[in-house]
Amino acid sequence: MKKARKDDKGRALKQGEYQRYDRSYEYRYKDPFNKRKCIYAPTLMELREQEKELMRDQLDGLDVYAKGMATVNMLYERYIRTKVNLRPTTLAAYQFTYDRYVRDLLGKKRIGEVKYSDILYFYNYLMKERNLKVETVDKVHTLLHPMFTLAVRDNIIRKNPTDGAMATIKQGRTCVKTTRHALTKEQQRCFLEYVAGNPFFVKWLPLFTVLLGTGCRVGEVTGLRWEDIDLKKKMISINHNLVRYSKKDPDEGGTMVTGISLPKTEAGIRTIPMFPQVEEAFMTLWEEHKENMIETETIDGMNNFIFVRDDGTVLSSQAINDVIKRVIKYYNEEEKRKAKAEKRESVLLPDFSCHHLRHTFCTRFCETEKNVKVVQSVMGHADITTTLDIYTDVTESVKTEAMLNLAASVDVF
Repeated sequence: MKKARKDDKGRALKQGEYQRYDRSYEYRYKDPFNKRKCIYAPTLMELREQEKELMRDQLDGLDVYAKGMATVNMLYERYIRTKVNLRPTTLAAYQFTYDRYVRDLLGKKRIGEVKYSDILYFYNYLMKERNLKVETVDKVHTLLHPMFTLAVRDNIIRKNPTDGAMATIKQGRTCVKTTRHALTKEQQRCFLEYVAGNPFFVKWLPLFTVLLGTGCRVGEVTGLRWEDIDLKKKMISINHNLVRYSKKDPDEGGTMVTGISLPKTEAGIRTIPMFPQVEEAFMTLWEEHKENMIETETIDGMNNFIFVRDDGTVLSSQAINDVIKRVIKYYNEEEKRKAKAEKRESVLLPDFSCHHLRHTFCTRFCETEKNVKVVQSVMGHADITTTLDIYTDVTESVKTEAMLNLAASVDVF
């Protein structure tokens, strides 16, 4: 057996430790890139303290990071660890965007080697080869830019290579904002009447009535508890949100989990007056809960949810959208047959999701309410420009309708 080396005081030296000719100490090691490195100290105790610090730095990736040798993937992990107050849904969105578009491409490059032109090539690749829209690439940029800003502030790199890249990409390109179109009044009426008259879908009528009668986000509605409903004052309190997000954990297997979070923005915490139809929908569900003695599941300490399945589990937006798709399919098939038999134009439902019901409510509201701030408050829009965009669309259509009515009723020429 090989004897352990000792210093001049008879203390055994660990692997990599050496006593120098001047009685100081040296520790030799290889960095993560297999390059030989050394650290020095006047005493063995001080050397071993440096070794412990070195070990911590290497485990944390700091040694590599501080020398600008870390990959973009390592930078991302470091950046995410600084975002301690991220909501689970936001974190899941970040993780999805990064894993899908960055990790196996730009993510493998060292941050010190990434240049402005690399970012341009990468963004153009995403659009040309991966067929991403400019808006989606902008989401990637929104994640990459603060990552590299962190590296600049840590003095790892001098300049942020993403600075100005998105502006260059957008030059000469028209960014088409995706608009969710509201149902027309006739489509809205046909949808609700079909649900109410269909024995398979009628149980969903209270949910669709509340969605169309409050303009709430789907997570706000599915997260409602009986404590949030004041039937005497006829008010609904929106103070939390039901969310679904991916939990990346070895023990969880990366499965989707359900949780409670605050509304999307501070403006999302609000109270909403009830329409009589909405009040009736809640009363119907209250009687059903009592009759069937429904006990709901507990999520993050909350229970007593209103919109649940027969077994007490909460609904997901995907489940609601699946029902909407089936309603559209069966309604349109039936409507085509009726219209053909009656020799008239059919009134078909477009392809839409539960979020379109929120947009539909906002459109109906803007058609009658002239105070945009009231609309903003009820909708929970953090930025009034969101409300104004919908209000402008509505007023344009109302203006056209008004002119046509004027032309039909008054001889102005």
